[in-house]
Amino acid sequence: MSPIAIVYRKELRDLLRDWRTIMSMIIVPVLVVPLLICGVLKIVNKTLNEKPKNEKTMEGAPKVMLLGGENSPDSVAALRQLKKFDLVPASADYTNLISSKEIRAAVEIPPDFDAAVEGERKTAIRIYTYEGEPKSMLVRQQLEEFFRRRAEEVVRRRLLAHKLPETLVTPFEIKPTNVASPKQVSGVVLGMILPYLMIIMCLTGAIYPSVDLTAGEKERGTLETLLTSPVARTQLVLGKVLVVLTASLATAALTITSNSLALAFFNSGGFAKLPVTLSPLALAGVCAVMMPLAVLISSLTVAVGLFARSSKEANTYLQPMLLLAIIPAVIAALPGVDFKYGLAFIPILNISLLCKELLTGLCPWGHIVVVFGSTSLYAALAVAAAVALFKRESVLFRT
Repeated sequence: MSPIAIVYRKELRDLLRDWRTIMSMIIVPVLVVPLLICGVLKIVNKTLNEKPKNEKTMEGAPKVMLLGGENSPDSVAALRQLKKFDLVPASADYTNLISSKEIRAAVEIPPDFDAAVEGERKTAIRIYTYEGEPKSMLVRQQLEEFFRRRAEEVVRRRLLAHKLPETLVTPFEIKPTNVASPKQVSGVVLGMILPYLMIIMCLTGAIYPSVDLTAGEKERGTLETLLTSPVARTQLVLGKVLVVLTASLATAALTITSNSLALAFFNSGGFAKLPVTLSPLALAGVCAVMMPLAVLISSLTVAVGLFARSSKEANTYLQPMLLLAIIPAVIAALPGVDFKYGLAFIPILNISLLCKELLTGLCPWGHIVVVFGSTSLYAALAVAAAVALFKRESVLFRT
């Protein structure tokens, strides 16, 4: 182990002297990523919870066009008293105005709407919106809720007029009750985010060091000098893999820590609270099962870097690995995708599914053994492949 430790210290020291390493390992995960996430959350929070600046003038309120309603003063007055919308006069091109986001919705009140309601004749309110546009959808929900309450009030008056109980039209209530613990609820939320983030940052943190320690050495002409040292090639590879593993884990750890602190600050800043409570034991379990995957990623990136003739070629090979890692991580985060033994042998997907179970506190030991064992086997094969490539002169010095 002594030669491996010497190679590890030497390569790690050289790596930390490069400002690009500091940028990819420290500055990006600690500063850039948290600022981006908190910035997006703040914008979303402000957008969804934006209130009128002045209720009297309705400045800043979403604009809603009122179509018709001339003969229905009661409904129009109730809508105006809601003070949630800036009601604008009717216009023939309301569909274009909605599509261009100049107004958020349009409400069409049919002729004699109030009279039809009082006369117990069937009638309908039409709401025109921009399907898929967040603010337009929010306005539609508010309008639907307003008219639903109006309908309930009409039904209540009719029942009172006929001296009938309200339970005649509402014979029972539906009361959803959560039986899961806060830990399980948080686990579901974190299970869709934390494994994905850790996997991507492990791979991101491994790419630059692996390229620099393999293809970079070929370009600098220092690989030949390294090979003349009295150290076995297996030990050289293991030393390089350990350096890449250190960079990968450090990047992931710094990312998780900095984002946790940023989210804690976000929650304490008067914004919408995020339903997240993380168990230290669950986090330790996630870190433990991530270890063989980090070794697999480090070994694969080193093997690819050894095979490449230059840093540019190595980056060309390694960048698609991000896409290959993102796809199974995203699949695991989809609702309804649960752990199955048939998926336990698919790299990255199996770790993501296992992490979801660990974070919810419902994880059988059989799942842990199968996933940890299969991923450890893949990691050992990747290390063996990197060693085999490093022992081939045709690979190290190919032009």
